[in-house]
Amino acid sequence: MIGVSMVLLWGGAAIWMLHDLDNEMHRTLDQRLAMSAHMVAGLMSQNPAAWDGRTGKTGASTLSMPATAKGLACQVSLRGEVIARTPGAAPDDMGTATLGFSGRKINGEQWRSYTLEAHGLRVTAADRLTERDTLLRNVIVAAVVPFVVALIGSLIVLWIGVGSGLLPLERLRQILASRAPDALTPIFCVPMSRDLLPLVNTLNHLLERMSVTISRERRFTSDAAHELRTPLTAIKTHLQVVRITDGKEAQVAMDYAEEGVARLQHSLSQLLTLSQVEGAFSWDDGRIADASEVARLAMRDAAPDAPERIVLDDDGNGAALALPQALAVTALRNLLDNALRHTLAASSVRLELRCSPDTIRFSVCDSGPGLSDDELVLVTQRFWRRGSGRGSGLGLSIVVAITERFGGSLELLQRLEGGLETKLTLPRIRGRPA
Repeated sequence: MIGVSMVLLWGGAAIWMLHDLDNEMHRTLDQRLAMSAHMVAGLMSQNPAAWDGRTGKTGASTLSMPATAKGLACQVSLRGEVIARTPGAAPDDMGTATLGFSGRKINGEQWRSYTLEAHGLRVTAADRLTERDTLLRNVIVAAVVPFVVALIGSLIVLWIGVGSGLLPLERLRQILASRAPDALTPIFCVPMSRDLLPLVNTLNHLLERMSVTISRERRFTSDAAHELRTPLTAIKTHLQVVRITDGKEAQVAMDYAEEGVARLQHSLSQLLTLSQVEGAFSWDDGRIADASEVARLAMRDAAPDAPERIVLDDDGNGAALALPQALAVTALRNLLDNALRHTLAASSVRLELRCSPDTIRFSVCDSGPGLSDDELVLVTQRFWRRGSGRGSGLGLSIVVAITERFGGSLELLQRLEGGLETKLTLPRIRGRPA
């Protein structure tokens, strides 16, 4: 495309240049004819004795012309009588020429003539068009040949230059084509020009992100398969017990199976939420998440049957969170679920809401057994649970994923008076009143 564009562009420029050159050449040669006629008239006027009859003899005189000037002709006449002419001039044809420029046919050839009358003389100068065409053709050849050679040379250099410049890219393509489908190691073995280094760096970053994502998904799939296998096995076992027993034992087995189904349903719901938070799923529903409303909805979902177990200390005053309301409610509800699960039924859980110019912090304080230092490190990992405790082990993992996606943070601290304090910090929308 570059070569074709160059040919079309410079070809158009050449045609334009040749057209202007043709016009300029004809104009210059016409000026030469006019100047020749005026020069002859001026020279003849300086010596009238040579042609006014006072020398005793009149008549046409001829001049000897070199072979290279046979394409030129000139004739001088006085009162219709030719008094001087060049050998190539035809008196009858040139004598009838009109004043100014005109085209004539002399001795079967086309001529361009210029005629003027001055000092009583009629002067006609002419040149043969064949000579003009030969001169123009020689000028065009002299101009076009270097142009064509330069254009062809430029196309060759362009072809070699583009091929050489894209050679590293072809090597990169070959390396990528020869890699195994699961090879996600960075590319470092390709000699690369500076112009292609950003591409290689971007590919390496992409491969690194893909490697991390695939490793996370493989671990997630493995953990999920192991986690879901346990409740499925328990449900199957209890259903088999129901089939071979009856009465109270069958009812107990059915209750256990129903509990396993509920646990499995909860685990699947948590897995779906986690995959959506970590993926490209869009949660934006156009609603502004009010901090106080988020706290109220999370409390309702976490303790629908015992709302008095959660004590709210709110100074939100209409502060808006910079993330979707559904995710904010999910994160806070998971924290409240964990706190209520590890707190005695007779004790309450405290929820504090504090605002700063850039963030909103939700603090959940419980009076449970708390966590050791080692458990504080493991508690946010997927499917981690203390002992054989209830739950899917995904609640805090979901909270961490939400905070990472929207620039928040999660902090777990041991309380001096016992229990655990969980601080969820989320960004707020600036420009709204606190």
